[in-house]
Amino acid sequence: MESSSDLPIVSIQAELLDSLDRENRVIIVAPTGSGKTTQLPQYVLDAGTLENQKIVVLQPRRVAARAVARRVCEERNISLGTEVGYQVRFDDRTSRETRLVFMTEGVLLRQLQDQANLKDVGVLILDEFHERSLYSDVILGLVKRLQETTRPDLNLIVMSATLDVAPIAAFLKGRDGGKATRVLEADGRTFPVEIRYAARQDPRRVSERAAEQIVEIGRSTSEGDILVFMPGMGDINATMRQLSDRRLGQEFEVMPLHGELPVEQQDRVFKATQRRKVIIATNVAESSITIQGVLFVVDSGLARVARFNAETGLNSLEIEEISQASADQRSGRAGRTAPGICYRLWTESGQLNRLPQTTPEVQRTELSEIVLQLHALGIRRAESFDWLDAPNVLAVRQAEDLLSLLGAFSKDTNGEEHLSDIGRKMLRLPMLPRYARMLIEGARRGCFAEAALCAALVSGRGLMIRGARGDQQIQQAQETFQEDERSDFFTLMRAYETVRVGGFRLAECRHFGVSRQVAMGVEQVYQQLAGLGERLGAVSYTHLR
Repeated sequence: MESSSDLPIVSIQAELLDSLDRENRVIIVAPTGSGKTTQLPQYVLDAGTLENQKIVVLQPRRVAARAVARRVCEERNISLGTEVGYQVRFDDRTSRETRLVFMTEGVLLRQLQDQANLKDVGVLILDEFHERSLYSDVILGLVKRLQETTRPDLNLIVMSATLDVAPIAAFLKGRDGGKATRVLEADGRTFPVEIRYAARQDPRRVSERAAEQIVEIGRSTSEGDILVFMPGMGDINATMRQLSDRRLGQEFEVMPLHGELPVEQQDRVFKATQRRKVIIATNVAESSITIQGVLFVVDSGLARVARFNAETGLNSLEIEEISQASADQRSGRAGRTAPGICYRLWTESGQLNRLPQTTPEVQRTELSEIVLQLHALGIRRAESFDWLDAPNVLAVRQAEDLLSLLGAFSKDTNGEEHLSDIGRKMLRLPMLPRYARMLIEGARRGCFAEAALCAALVSGRGLMIRGARGDQQIQQAQETFQEDERSDFFTLMRAYETVRVGGFRLAECRHFGVSRQVAMGVEQVYQQLAGLGERLGAVSYTHLR
């Protein structure tokens, strides 16, 4: 394992600690692989200036929060959940003695509902801020407000490898020309990375092109792991099938990495193996987490991006080209332990046509969840919130209209809207308002189990494999699921129950055209939601079993 004293982030350790002694806002810009995610929080922890307060490091993804917490525990030779731990949706590995917590942004937003001033937190670190998630933008505005009112002692660190600093520094300074925010930079990637582009546009599927490049790397090199970026789980599986057809050498072990995998399978990619690894991942591997031994990156240049669909009123995931900043993040994964190479499966001219930075999520997604949470924090008009980049006014009003329709608000005698009892219950359920309302109504009507299963079925990826529709044998096997035309939910519930009763066996899932990984994920979410039944007074949630 690489020594922490050799990492570039060491160069700003003293200046960082000095800055935190003098001011409460710091922006850190440090290259991918510089050690900022693992080392910087430890610098603050070991400084010993926070007494009984915690350091909270926010991560945009559960995979990163868990992996980084484990890595830091290994470095400190301690057990996970003691001095260092993590908190993600449905999974809390902390204790009373925990001082450093790696946490997903949604978890912190929910904690703000119970502890609006974050009195137990001394330092809040927003990691990988360049991704501009909706949650991170809201948290930035909320923390800025706290610092200017009840918590001037709360320290904020915003950090990233590819960050346009000027807008964030100006936002934190404020319109009134307040105190300037300190900006610290750690120079230099650990090792150089050569960028290689495709010579021409290639009409073949991205999985086929990626597999061809992987096989070529395997033939021309004798060492170094390969990290492959694909937009989604379907493309990951397609690439794995392509590699199987092309007979990738026995010296390689092929591993998927995405958010739907069980935790133990996610952890496999971080462990040393006797063979060279080919890790085929979604953008969960783009930032925060470091996979030792990667010398080659094969980048599809694509990602699944959530965008608001006005026709359905929901977010939909669309495959889009990544920004130049994201491409830089991905290429940096090849330069951690030695000089590396990044193969981009698009042309150099195509790179110039990409957006410089990722579009902020607040400007492209459905906003009902965040509007509800802001309302709970006393911000009744989301347009008036202090945004780094303001959302579309129409999108905010659509969100408010939806919440009113769901019964989340009630009006007092003066016509002012307040959270209703239903709205407060919705806030206690870690899911989108539509689905939270469905569970509440299910509990009221005595069908919580069915509502929980429906919510689990739509909370992740599609249960039925898309390509299976053209297979006549699978279509015949699926006919037993499709006896009721009232709703697609009946079809999905029957398909899920069939493979669940069969123990989620791979052969049976394939026979019915059901994604085994998705089905197992549905089971996990269903059981987690079932555990919330008592909060709603629904005690009969096991009757489906």
